[in-house]
Amino acid sequence: MAKTSPAAIWLMRAIFAGLALLFMFFHLLPLDTIPRRWSPPDFLLAMALAWSSRRPDFVPPLLIAMVMLLADLLFQRPPGLWALLVLLACEFLKSRLSTHRETPFLGEWVAVSIVMIAIALLNRMILGILAVDQAHIALILVQVIMTIAAYPLVVLISQSLFGVRRLSAADAETLGARL
Repeated sequence: MAKTSPAAIWLMRAIFAGLALLFMFFHLLPLDTIPRRWSPPDFLLAMALAWSSRRPDFVPPLLIAMVMLLADLLFQRPPGLWALLVLLACEFLKSRLSTHRETPFLGEWVAVSIVMIAIALLNRMILGILAVDQAHIALILVQVIMTIAAYPLVVLISQSLFGVRRLSAADAETLGARL
């Protein structure tokens, strides 16, 4: 049975925000002074998409927007663009929640992968139209591929450590209007 008490939902929201801050901290930590030739996966994006597609009540739109806007500011990206794209992607996945409930994990992984690719392409296209300096396309592709490859790990950790499982049909009915 899903944890539907308001206290449990708020606890999971706090855990999401805490994990997001932890990811940002380790991303900003200067472990190496030499620039890398590859980009690490975007665990923050993978976590936001995984939690949105599995338990949308744990990640309300305002929380996603605030976390991603803070990430934009800390990572010195154009403020709001990546946050908006991730928010739209999470809301898109939330709207398709009923179809994800019946599909196996591979179907969910493909759907989330397509959404990740769309986010990266839209971000690159908008920044190109606005003539903003961007990283080389190879770095972006490597990061998207690494994030897609890391998605099952993020789902496994979210499910085993934090209990972020897909909603069953009965759980979705009990949550009702909160979805």
